Amino acid sequence: MDKGTFVKNTVILTGASLALRGVGMVFRVYLAAKIGAQGMGLYQLITTVYNLFLTVATAGVGVAATRMITEELALGGGDRLKSLCRKLMLAALALGLGAGALQFFGADLAAGVWLKDLRAAPALRVLAFSLPPVAVSSYLQGYFMARRRVTLTTGAQIGEQLLRIGLIVAMLPAALGLGLGEACAAVVLAGTVAEYFSGAVVWQGYRRDLSRLQGGKKAMPARGVWRRLWSIGAPVAATRYVGSALRTLENVMVPGCLAIYTASREVALEQFGALKGMAMAVLFFPFSFLATLSTLLLPEITEAYAQGRQRQLERLISRTILITLGVSVLMGGLFTQFAGSLGEVLFHDGQVGFYIRVLGPVMPFLYLESMVDGILKGLNQQLSTFRYSVWDSVVRIGLIGLLVPRLGMKGFLFVMLVSNLFTGLLNLRRLLVVTGLSIRWWQWVLRPLAALLLGLAAYRGVVLPWAAGQSIGAVPGLVLGGAGVSLVYLVALFLLGGVPVGGREG
Repeated sequence: MDKGTFVKNTVILTGASLALRGVGMVFRVYLAAKIGAQGMGLYQLITTVYNLFLTVATAGVGVAATRMITEELALGGGDRLKSLCRKLMLAALALGLGAGALQFFGADLAAGVWLKDLRAAPALRVLAFSLPPVAVSSYLQGYFMARRRVTLTTGAQIGEQLLRIGLIVAMLPAALGLGLGEACAAVVLAGTVAEYFSGAVVWQGYRRDLSRLQGGKKAMPARGVWRRLWSIGAPVAATRYVGSALRTLENVMVPGCLAIYTASREVALEQFGALKGMAMAVLFFPFSFLATLSTLLLPEITEAYAQGRQRQLERLISRTILITLGVSVLMGGLFTQFAGSLGEVLFHDGQVGFYIRVLGPVMPFLYLESMVDGILKGLNQQLSTFRYSVWDSVVRIGLIGLLVPRLGMKGFLFVMLVSNLFTGLLNLRRLLVVTGLSIRWWQWVLRPLAALLLGLAAYRGVVLPWAAGQSIGAVPGLVLGGAGVSLVYLVALFLLGGVPVGGREG
């Protein structure tokens, strides 16, 4: 990809991702105000089961499509591309239909036996109809990433989100009068309709793009597609299937164990919803910056790895880690410092602020784990990430069963801290072994930490005393404090060694 195209795609995806997450965050605040913490807990449980079937429908398809189409284009096989794409599309559709049928007919079983809450069944049946278009969209996104064209899929996602929110705002008030289960069903029905809308838009663009790419060439059958799809997609799918099943088990266990500690299923759902539906949404909001970077760099890393360009590969990975830690250290510091204000301003709930404060310091590990996991898949290290994911989930489930019934939510927060440290370090170690890179302690770790300490010291020593005498509101105080810390952080980061934008960092 030429530099201009990369920059253009970065700007488009980052802007769109921020806009989508921003709108999504505002909407989540609205939803929490309407259905409450218990409703958010029920909604999170529904999402947990849905994600299991979503994994069955999509796991490996998008990654395989990106890699296989990128390789085909790099080899100049345009005459075989149409055949390759047709087979990938059929695989995606078959997975989506199969997963949808399983979820639809198993909704009552999942709600009654797994979730122990029959209110979830209507929403699960509705969500089953979204799986075929989601599976096809996963393939289409992989295709457009391989083509380095992100405008269409990005625009469709924005339209989907806006339509979804509009429908929910229109339907939710009437559904609330029928109960929490029906309210959750209305929310997911709106999302399902929006999925079909965005899928239709991207499908039309895909047909036009593929036709232009094919030109007047006669389509040739692509050989070995199923074998290649299996070799690339199966390890990714296996990782995600097992990981998703274990996460589903974990998320189902947590409210049950919390109910033992609190002696109340309703209180347990409220605590679970406050953590998973509110606090974690806030913590992962800034990941928009890094998710875009990861999505764009995967084809570049795969291409450099396939062509044996070791120096370029090391440079891409090193800069990715540098940016990831630079962003996550700042955000971890901000969330830890302003946790209480965030919980009150966004959700009027001090409990949410407590969760944000506890998890804020491990944000660098949360973000780094996600980024490095994607890089390792691009380096054909799916089996390593699979092993680490299984080990992590087994440890989490064991600790949840041991600690949460005795310590409640504090026990689960401890489990989350241990888990993220464990998995983040394992993934990073594997990446360093595979690439031959060594940890650059000053650039990656010490410089961001020093800059953060300077930013927080400036806030507490200058901004906080000044704001205390001005009687400014909570929201202006939060904005002013965050901006002050960020500004000092960026200046300090530059003075301590510069912010790399090209060439060799450091």
